Amino acid sequence: MIKSLSIFLFPHKTTHKMNRIYKTATIFLLIAISGFMTISNWTADSSKARIKFEISGPFGMVHGGFTGLKTAIVFNESNLAGSTISASIDASTVSTGIGLRNRDLRTKEEWFNTRKYPLISFNTTKIEKTDNGYKAIGHLTIKGISKATAIPFTFKPDEKSGLFKSNFTVLRSDFHLGHNGGSVGNSIKITLEVPVKK
Repeated sequence: MIKSLSIFLFPHKTTHKMNRIYKTATIFLLIAISGFMTISNWTADSSKARIKFEISGPFGMVHGGFTGLKTAIVFNESNLAGSTISASIDASTVSTGIGLRNRDLRTKEEWFNTRKYPLISFNTTKIEKTDNGYKAIGHLTIKGISKATAIPFTFKPDEKSGLFKSNFTVLRSDFHLGHNGGSVGNSIKITLEVPVKK
């Protein structure tokens, strides 16, 4: 196979030394192609994805969530250098179970103002292995403000499907959500469960 590929790539007559160089180059090419083909492309099942948050409020913990997840996932546990994750959610889907609060979160400039900032997004710059799973390092963008963010996650593959799970915290003050101080906590706990399939 290597010989035939070498002839295809380098059809002219060559010296013995050049043949060895060409064959070596061909081997590296085959390795590179093989490595590329082992990368897994995953599609998120948005209808089953869970994107939840909780934050302390004046009368206790406030629980809510988002829908409208869109992703582009290239992830292989054996090739983290070639893996990337891009994701966005529809900010206007924010829901806490209370209509008036949902309206304020969606429309007010101090909160999400979803007409002006329709998406919340995250894009990786690299993915690393950790003792407990993995860490997606990239930029989280909320209300047009991008912050360097490291998101820990686990991944459980199952033949042609898998499940990404994550728990992490962001500070609402980093993204100009609400007012500083007051009765609303600054830490927002995020919980993600994203089923995927090839």
